[in-house]
Amino acid sequence: MTTAVLFISFAIFLLLSVPVGIALGLATLITVMYSGAMPIEFLAQELVTSVDSFPLMAVPFFILAGEIMGRGGITDRLFGVANALVGNKTGGFAIATIITCMFFAAISGSAPATVAAIGGIMIPAMVRMGYDKRFATATVAAAGSLGVIIPPSIPMVIYGVVGSTSIGDLFIAGILPGLIVAGGLIAYAYYYSRKMGYKASNEPFSLKKFAKTSWHAKWALLIPIIILGGIYGGVFTPTEAAVIAVVYGLFVSTILHRELSLKQLPSVISAGALTTATVLIIVGSATAFGKLLTREQIPSQVANWMLSISENPIILILLITVLLLIVGCFMDTLAAIIILTPLLLPIAVDIGYDPVHFGIIMVVNLAIGFITPPLGVNLFVGSGISGLSLEELTKAIIPFFIAMIITLFIIIFIPQLSMYLPTFRG
Repeated sequence: MTTAVLFISFAIFLLLSVPVGIALGLATLITVMYSGAMPIEFLAQELVTSVDSFPLMAVPFFILAGEIMGRGGITDRLFGVANALVGNKTGGFAIATIITCMFFAAISGSAPATVAAIGGIMIPAMVRMGYDKRFATATVAAAGSLGVIIPPSIPMVIYGVVGSTSIGDLFIAGILPGLIVAGGLIAYAYYYSRKMGYKASNEPFSLKKFAKTSWHAKWALLIPIIILGGIYGGVFTPTEAAVIAVVYGLFVSTILHRELSLKQLPSVISAGALTTATVLIIVGSATAFGKLLTREQIPSQVANWMLSISENPIILILLITVLLLIVGCFMDTLAAIIILTPLLLPIAVDIGYDPVHFGIIMVVNLAIGFITPPLGVNLFVGSGISGLSLEELTKAIIPFFIAMIITLFIIIFIPQLSMYLPTFRG
């Protein structure tokens, strides 16, 4: 009965449009009061102790680094490089937009932040170039999901903490899968652009122009090299890398690019703090929610139920995939990772999946949730930028959704894509 109270109250709060973090907390509080098996202070204690973690400190710093770099003139420079590289191809502007999202993903670690930073510039630009607004918006919304797949990724940090898995290994494991997903999005963008006659730029590819734009964007291009190279080289931890990203971003944006003034810093810090507070409330509430599930032995019950259906690894991983895709439609990614990792990771390990590989599978699965209604955060951000209705954008993004599903299955059934690079680190 306690489990029923927990899930029913959580569902009611979601139906009432209560924010996910608050809904998780209220459902936990109601359940604690109903059962009487735990002190009423349980929720408050978990809100504090769950975020008292050194690895988790990477989250607010990566969020702040993304805010700083998003306003520091980095987006324009990254697009310049991508456009010089593929702008002369059919659908080159759309492909360059996806590549820019990929570059920015290696800085921000957040899907909505990537859509907001890139979409505000690229959606109007693509429309001016003759691209259909629905296709332009769908391209940015789908490519924004790369923000949580390509490292550094905030959901990977959360999974690493909850699943006791190396965050550094998760980061390096996400590189090839991220490129595979980006490749799937580019393939559809090229196909659609060719079908619709979105022609290339008249300018042929110029090595000189590419070198010039790369030099202009050199400080931006160095960011992922410094962050990821330092982690993989053992120079600093992911948390220390996040702090370095903030310091480097401030230096580049205020002194080298001079596009972020000291007067703007309070608003940047405020925006970062607001996002961080939202994330940490979700983390704290979801942790308390998850501990109640564990107390009621839900993880073992779920594991036994799945294993009773089949012991075939392929069937079980497909069941897990379907579950994650459905959950991604209705639940925040971070909350889903905190709640579901203790349930699903033991099953994945039992059927032969490495915790690092399963972490990538889980993150890619839930990344698709950013473009699936009703939660689909990227859809709301893209809709707000372009002025399209959610219904129009949802229809336009279906082919990108299919492309991401195809790449997801490639990642699931070819584990070498995720596990190849971590072997060098080990």
